[in-house]
Amino acid sequence: MIQNPILYPQRSTDEPSAEQILNWARNAQIGTKQQLYTPKDEATLQALLQDSSGPIRIIGSRLSPGRMVSPQSEGILLDLKHFRGVLALDENSVTVAAGTPLLELFQTLQQNGRMLKCSPGVIAVQTVGGALATGTHGQGLRQSAITDEVLSFTLILANGEKRTFQRGDAEFSAVMVNLGCLGIITEVTLATAPEGFFTCEKTAVSADTLETDIIDWNNQHLFSKAWWFVDDNLLHVWNIDPADESALQRYHENAQQVVRHSSDQNESLNATIDQTLALMHADTQVHGHGGKQFRTVARFKDFTDLTGDIYQLLCRGIAVPQINVEIGVPLAQTPAIIRHIKQWYAEQQPHMHYPIILRCTGASEAWLSPAYQQETCYFGFVVYYADDGSLSQDGLHFLTEVEKILATYGGRPHWGKYYDPQHYDWSSLYPKWQDFSAVKQQLDPQQRFSNPYIQQLFPSLIGDHA
Repeated sequence: MIQNPILYPQRSTDEPSAEQILNWARNAQIGTKQQLYTPKDEATLQALLQDSSGPIRIIGSRLSPGRMVSPQSEGILLDLKHFRGVLALDENSVTVAAGTPLLELFQTLQQNGRMLKCSPGVIAVQTVGGALATGTHGQGLRQSAITDEVLSFTLILANGEKRTFQRGDAEFSAVMVNLGCLGIITEVTLATAPEGFFTCEKTAVSADTLETDIIDWNNQHLFSKAWWFVDDNLLHVWNIDPADESALQRYHENAQQVVRHSSDQNESLNATIDQTLALMHADTQVHGHGGKQFRTVARFKDFTDLTGDIYQLLCRGIAVPQINVEIGVPLAQTPAIIRHIKQWYAEQQPHMHYPIILRCTGASEAWLSPAYQQETCYFGFVVYYADDGSLSQDGLHFLTEVEKILATYGGRPHWGKYYDPQHYDWSSLYPKWQDFSAVKQQLDPQQRFSNPYIQQLFPSLIGDHA
């Protein structure tokens, strides 16, 4: 029996039928082929909306939990795969179609000596529109989520009207993280900067002083990321800063491919990693060394420092079907939270499926960003699916119990990942919750972009989908 199968559904190991459309993890059906439309351009999309009625949903890259695109037997399911590519590029910005995978955007920027003015997320197969709508972020206190670099959004509303929202507009901070419930993003313009090059220094350290270290690392370095192996009180840490002249010269001499710096062999984490791999093998019922999920942990044995551009260093995620929970908490509360988790772990000795991922960002302007108006530390948790589609009950227990702890400290969950809604009072957590609700009512008065998931978030807004 899967613990809380509604929140953490079992994954199907069968090929979907010809009519089924599943999310990427194959743990939810989000519609049928009969509901699917792939408009070629904005005019076709506008005509489709004007000539139709009922719910409208956008599938993006389908990485999010299925509940975000709740299955319904009626309505339109939109795939914006034709809204793809960089549309304009100048010395300060880039305009891109919303159905473009982030990887294509990043590659175009690299080819033109540019970068976004923020660090990226680790998974780059997301569409631009989906990444912005759910608040995708990287790390670094001097920036926030990717959506905070947007200069303008173009949306098609439910009645087919085309609207452009620019920074400074009254509704702009609502559109920044919109959960797909305000309209259909078709293109965005983002601020860019000259391409930078960085060196990532990898270290293994004790977690004895993590309470203060996490603050220091993020204040002292441009970007910082850590993986906390709570059971062995150890961390694998990446601290990233601009490359020095010597490293930069080596990088250019290497045809702008990642430079691997020689470093002393560090085996301090090897026993911990081997133990984690053994537990993951048991949890996933997979034996041997194959499987992407095992590579995500095995690479922590590598302490070779690297020099490259921001995308070469940080877009290194390995997409594997998983339950991924990430909760953002006020950075000021992080030391107390770490102490709380340490005490809980010492008392309960729970089974840890995967190390806790720690990333911090600066405050966001987006009304529904977990980092709205506050520097934020994100605590991330992963449980990989077994080959038979099941999930480790002990692994789920770990992340559900820690989520409860984080919620008591004002934690705000990442919208594009999994979370338990019973822990959160949205209007108390988000000062602009009612303002967002008002914008939602203004832009989509018939609630065509609503679904059971959105209705649970905004129960006072009831539409007839007419």
